[in-house]
Amino acid sequence: MKMNNYNHPFHLVDYSPWPLTGAIGVLTLVTGMVKWFHNFNMNLLILGYMIIILTMYQWWRDVCREGTLQGKHTILVVKGLRWGMILFIVSEIFFFLSFFWAFFHSSLSPNIEIGAMWPPTSIIPFNPFQIPLLNTIILISSGVSVTWAHHALMENNNSQTTQGLFITIMLGIYFTILQAYEYFEAPFTIADSIYGSTFFMATGFHGLHVIIGTMFLLVCLIRHLNNHFSKTHHFGFEAAAWYWHFVDVVWLFLYISIYWWGN
Repeated sequence: MKMNNYNHPFHLVDYSPWPLTGAIGVLTLVTGMVKWFHNFNMNLLILGYMIIILTMYQWWRDVCREGTLQGKHTILVVKGLRWGMILFIVSEIFFFLSFFWAFFHSSLSPNIEIGAMWPPTSIIPFNPFQIPLLNTIILISSGVSVTWAHHALMENNNSQTTQGLFITIMLGIYFTILQAYEYFEAPFTIADSIYGSTFFMATGFHGLHVIIGTMFLLVCLIRHLNNHFSKTHHFGFEAAAWYWHFVDVVWLFLYISIYWWGN
């Protein structure tokens, strides 16, 4: 007989099918990508995306229920979640550090194969004072708006929290559109020497993190509209804000090193 009343503040996770369906979705997605590359058929790729999206929706729904309606996210559990998010962001810092390492390793001492100069011969880099500067202003502004939303939530000002979150999400979407346009108009590709490889790997993974952060904040906005957050119980929102500030800081380093100094 399963006992639901525990004499400890820890959260023992219930049995869930979502890790299994998530693994199946990722396997289907990767297999679908291989099929798309070789046979130009996207059926399996689309199926993988559908499985992952449905798994994300139902898994996140269960976590929201546990933390909001069932009271399983006690003070001790939230403390563990905070440390988990901090360690996750630290791992992300080292992830991006590897791209910066590759960039500076090649740019500070360029090989003879790329003309002994940086940017390499025949590479036309982006003007850092056009779209890249606009994207910098957009992300800095989004950092201000998400901080505004957080302070409004701490003061039980629900309308301003909604406005701040909505503005942040719109700025994130605007950033993604501008970066997609920049990629479309790029005069070089990922195959153009070490410059193209480091540029598209670093900025591409940052763009992916912006998309993930935008989804994170969108879920927080939906939860806020459903009264899931209070001034004392809103770690989901705090985690999203931390993640968004991390994305902002990484972009500042990307802009200064790759777009401006790297030119």
